[in-house]
Amino acid sequence: MEGGGRPSAVQAALLAASAALTALLCAVYRRKARVARGLKGARRVQLDGDLRAVLLEAPGRCVPYAVIEGVVQSVKETLSSQFVENCKGVVQRLTLQEHKMVWNRTTHLWNDYKKIIHQRTNTTPFDLVPQEEGASVTVRVMKPLDAAELSLETVYEKFHPSVQSFTDVIGHYISGERSKGIQETEQMLRVGTALTGVGELVLDNTTIKLQPPKQGMPYYLSTLDFDSLLQKQESNVRFWKILTVACGFATCAVLFFILRKQYRHHRERQHLRQMQDEFRQAQERLMREMKAEGGETLKNACVICLSNAKSCVFLECGHVCSCSECYRALPEPKWCPICRQPITRVVPLYNS
Repeated sequence: MEGGGRPSAVQAALLAASAALTALLCAVYRRKARVARGLKGARRVQLDGDLRAVLLEAPGRCVPYAVIEGVVQSVKETLSSQFVENCKGVVQRLTLQEHKMVWNRTTHLWNDYKKIIHQRTNTTPFDLVPQEEGASVTVRVMKPLDAAELSLETVYEKFHPSVQSFTDVIGHYISGERSKGIQETEQMLRVGTALTGVGELVLDNTTIKLQPPKQGMPYYLSTLDFDSLLQKQESNVRFWKILTVACGFATCAVLFFILRKQYRHHRERQHLRQMQDEFRQAQERLMREMKAEGGETLKNACVICLSNAKSCVFLECGHVCSCSECYRALPEPKWCPICRQPITRVVPLYNS
């Protein structure tokens, strides 16, 4: 604590940072909880012949947040894998990722570093159809790349290590970067994949569409079933809740520490004032008694014992208020009884 009982700059900064982090985690937790509540309250509809009738009865022919499960089926020509034969899909993502080692000048260690140097995503229109063959109802999936959780299967992955000469190795050690190679990956959403879609379900003329919701809720296209997807989101909410509570406890601990220091400082000041009042009353009482007895008032009396003469100069404050016997009786660390500053050294007082 600084003078006057105010918290130090480090304590104030720690309290402010802890409170800000708690507020940030609380905001993230509330947003995650709102998403989980919205997902739990989403309307589950069946991909069957009654779906069109359900949408015709809904206001605006729209279910704002619906859950529907089906199988992926291409509308036009399917996308073929560039590396795997007879692998057809509706979403294809090709990625080239560079792997290298970077020298950390602080820890003096080589750290792994990954960087995507090229990525291309191809899509083709596709529908969700019932798992039973022969069903006529379909749902067109709109803007699949906007989904918060688009489950793509890795169908091909290969790492191409870098071939380096001795000169390249020396140059890498000088520059602090050492290339390991390029990783080539192909991911696809295959035709026939069971998919759970969560979003806005709308009847547009004769076409049923699943599209991103307008209320700010997330759009899902996941290979997990709905119960597993909901459980995953609720687990995420619990994780952020634990972080928020832990950070909140840390903030309360810092605040309690600062308030406790302020309370102790306040008690010390009260005790000092009480001692000063007692000394002043005792000195006034002694002066009255000496005047009543006709004696002379000892103007140079020690403020502690009120009997011996003052014989010590306290430094650095410069107060002359105590005799040598009372100075030796002061508890360690020694503080000036007048101003409560620490006594660094004492100089004897000589009266000429």
